[in-house]
Amino acid sequence: MAPPDLPLFERDREQAVLSAVIGELRSGRPALVTVTGEPGLGQNELLRWAAGQARDRGVHVLAARATSAEHELRYGVVAQLLAPEDRDIATRLFVAPQRPGGLPGLNHLLTACHDRPTLLVVQDVQWLDPASLRWLEALARRLPRAPLALLTSTTGTAIDRPEWSVGTPLTGLASTIELALPPLTTSGVSAAVRTVCGVPGDTDFTHALAQATRGVPAVVHEVLLRFTRTGCAPRAEHVEHLRTLTAEVVGDHAAQALSELRDPVAVDVLRALAVCGDLLDFPLVCTLAGLHPVPEARLRATLMASGLLTPRDGSPPGHDAVVRARILEEMPAADRADLYARAARLAQRVAVADQGIAELLLRARPVGAPWAVATLRRGFAAALRSGRRDRATAYLARALDEPLRSEERARVELQLASVQMVTAPTAAERRLHGLIRSTGTGTGLRSQAVDLCLLGGDTRAARLAQPTGPGTLGDPAPCDADVPAPRLGSGTGSPPGRRARAVAGDATAPRGGNTSDPAHRDGADEHPERTATADNDATVSERDELATVGERHELATVSERHELIALLRVARFLRHEETCPGVPPAPALPEHSHSPAVAGVRAWEHAMAGVHLEASRRLARAAFAPDPGGRPPLVTPRLFACRALFLTDDGDEAEAHLATLLNEAHRQRAAIAIAHVLAVRADLHLRHGRPDAAARDLAAAEAELPPARLHPLFVPYWASLNLVADLQNGRPDRAREIAARPVPSLSEECATSAYLLFARGVLARSEDDPQRARAYFRACGRWLLHYGCVNPAVLPWRSLAAEAAHALGDDAEALRLTREEVRLAARWGTRSALGRAELGLAVVIRENRTEHFRAAVATLSESPARTDYTRAVLELASAESAEAERRTALALTSRRASTAGGVAPGPLPGFSQALPAPAGVPPGRGAAPHPRPPAGWPALSPAEHETALLAASGLANREIATTLSVTTRAVELRLSGVYRKLRIRGREELRALRYGPEGG
Repeated sequence: MAPPDLPLFERDREQAVLSAVIGELRSGRPALVTVTGEPGLGQNELLRWAAGQARDRGVHVLAARATSAEHELRYGVVAQLLAPEDRDIATRLFVAPQRPGGLPGLNHLLTACHDRPTLLVVQDVQWLDPASLRWLEALARRLPRAPLALLTSTTGTAIDRPEWSVGTPLTGLASTIELALPPLTTSGVSAAVRTVCGVPGDTDFTHALAQATRGVPAVVHEVLLRFTRTGCAPRAEHVEHLRTLTAEVVGDHAAQALSELRDPVAVDVLRALAVCGDLLDFPLVCTLAGLHPVPEARLRATLMASGLLTPRDGSPPGHDAVVRARILEEMPAADRADLYARAARLAQRVAVADQGIAELLLRARPVGAPWAVATLRRGFAAALRSGRRDRATAYLARALDEPLRSEERARVELQLASVQMVTAPTAAERRLHGLIRSTGTGTGLRSQAVDLCLLGGDTRAARLAQPTGPGTLGDPAPCDADVPAPRLGSGTGSPPGRRARAVAGDATAPRGGNTSDPAHRDGADEHPERTATADNDATVSERDELATVGERHELATVSERHELIALLRVARFLRHEETCPGVPPAPALPEHSHSPAVAGVRAWEHAMAGVHLEASRRLARAAFAPDPGGRPPLVTPRLFACRALFLTDDGDEAEAHLATLLNEAHRQRAAIAIAHVLAVRADLHLRHGRPDAAARDLAAAEAELPPARLHPLFVPYWASLNLVADLQNGRPDRAREIAARPVPSLSEECATSAYLLFARGVLARSEDDPQRARAYFRACGRWLLHYGCVNPAVLPWRSLAAEAAHALGDDAEALRLTREEVRLAARWGTRSALGRAELGLAVVIRENRTEHFRAAVATLSESPARTDYTRAVLELASAESAEAERRTALALTSRRASTAGGVAPGPLPGFSQALPAPAGVPPGRGAAPHPRPPAGWPALSPAEHETALLAASGLANREIATTLSVTTRAVELRLSGVYRKLRIRGREELRALRYGPEGG
């Protein structure tokens, strides 16, 4: 309750009414006043103030207070009222037998009131004992006969509602008033802050206090007293501390009210309400509390009178979170868990929403029913849909406390780990390692666990899955020869294994039947040949069934071994640990396997080596075929298969597969898989010249997997994607910030470091720093070669390093690198890789540069490499301008428009290479000098820059639109921006600026 010195803030209206009642009482006019409101609103303080005012005016005052402890004490309140008039009244009331209809002391009180006006003050009438209630109701009916006023206070609904507020003929002559106290407004709270703290409070502080305390004066006063003891000023920076103090005060008030609640049935119902009052209506809550003789209405009134519950819009009473927690803290832990379990069963029977039941199960003991696990898993899915990952993991962790079959438990563990990979990666790895080491894990779960570990960056898991003894992962012979992969549905008749086991079974079959069985003996004597045939058929049937089970087990074993080898090869690529002592080399992939995982990883390895283009394409497509044994598909091998399709110029097909992977990951709510698929698709967008789409995918990936949760093995790859996307989207400052950002030490040990080195080289190239660019491209090449990657389609570091060397005057190195890239690209065989290599050679070579540019344009025109093709056209136009042969570039562009047809915009090798900067690239030795750019040329955006160059080369708007894969309207808008920034009036002035003598 509120301290006695609590100021009566915002109670002016009520004080005025009580002053008027006291004044009329002195004139002989009786009154009956009831002050109501929630606990803590100051009802009793207001009554004490009125009693003091009455004494000051010469009114005789008799006061009493009802309590829950004296609720069963007969005439407890009457004894308090009459004790000042008669000291022996208590003995007579408590000891003397009660007479029917007797009202002890009432007539004497009414007689005395005729001589002096009297004010009766009774606090907390909700706790009146029945005898005192009848006595006060009789007094209320007699009020018109004497100058007497009855002033009472109550919280909520009284247990037995007094009838003195009813306008009977007797009470109609007396003033009947009910004053309902409201909470403090913000102004009242502000006044309380100024009074208690001595200084005005900040607006944010005052609003936070009003919201946390709900304007209850007792809570406001106590919180401010505790706050001032800490020595803090009422400022906004202390709001969190204020909320903490408020929770403590509210909890203390709840504990005090709970200790005063003496009725055990009410306590049980209160605890049941604290558990599930928001899910079940009041009658069901009473049922949960157990059978009891107390009527529901009386229980509701008792709980309301305690102040622990408040009505909410006519719905069943509810708890404040702090009050609910304090109520449940008073229970023993075992009783609390049992109450939650019983509440969950009841909620399940009345079809409460899954998440509501799941919340109950979180705090309940194991219920041992199948519906509990199913409900928790549905609650897990619903929590993930709403973005509450922590709550989702709590649901699945609780499901593991229920009795589960081993395979079902493993599936729940795997599902839980897939979410914990984002929220708690260390716990997820520990859980997955347990699944990998387990021998009783179901079909495909060990492979899925390793796959999930690889997505999280844990390459040790693939080593943990390595079996011991014959047929280990370190020895691929059993996979290739000793254990041939079964071919499903490839022929008729019994498989060889079944026939062999059938023969072995025939050799050990029983002969003549079982003579100890009388029924069998009688049948054999009657029809010996039929009995022998039936026994033989039954034996063959049993052997066939056993053979089928054995073959399925053998198929599952072989498939799992192949998947684990494929995943181990992926781990080897991500982190090359074979140079570490005690780490055996990764086994080769099996030559004959029906596993899609093996096909995906083999496709990537072919692409890395730059050999077997058609085989790589075929294997990448096979990675998305269903597994013959029905095993669940793995994510990592299919991601590598998509990356292999990037390199085979099948980007559209890869994008379709990535969309399928993304939909699948969304259905499974696997955030880490979603993030990796989005990152790979961002890589595809960059290769296809769509940096805006890449930026969107990268932002979505970071929303699923925050950078702080990203494993160090993947930090370089993601950083490189963000760097190049920002660079191509015209945000060089952000690109520089990403390039300068330090990476974890472990990141320097993985293959993805090459991508970040390449991206930093592209940034240095865009900043006209060939020295630094060449250093980065060389380091990228060394790292790729260390991991066995020689295909220039992965990252064209040779040609870009050659361009940097050419700019530095080292033509010998430039020619060596470009010719090597041409040779390797020709061996790989895609138009994109070969065209890029030819373009790099044309940039650095001295002789026949124009012819080399023409060859690059011709090759790239048949490839999907849109940005490289545009650059080649620009370079060719620039080279031809010196020879006055610009018609060739126009003809080639027209041929591109007529022959490209439905070819999609092309990818860049690893990342889109930046077009020459608006200021021009520094010419190398032996190359025709580029004209000096006009004023305003550096202000052009990259899109305006390439459009201006093509227009200056003589291309029409429609041809420019075809070359850049944009609309004609977009070309017109870009050229308008160019004319405005360069302060020229049209295409002719643009051509003069680009090629005229003033440009030189």
